Amino acid sequence: MADETEPQTAISHDVDRRLLEILVCPLTKGPLDYDREAQELISRQAKLAYPIRDGIPIMLPEEARQLDDE
Repeated sequence: MADETEPQTAISHDVDRRLLEILVCPLTKGPLDYDREAQELISRQAKLAYPIRDGIPIMLPEEARQLDDE
């Protein structure tokens, strides 16, 4: 039987669902996909992945990762 009070090994910083519904890519104004595992917001149109740090989306194009690498 697992102890539910055990500390988690990784801190989970979920983004508020309401925030995700209103956020758009700052370059294309298009929709974003939330990658929970990578903690990124993906703009398929701009081919950018915006990081989420400590639960806060960093919506600056200069902070985004290019998706062409994959």
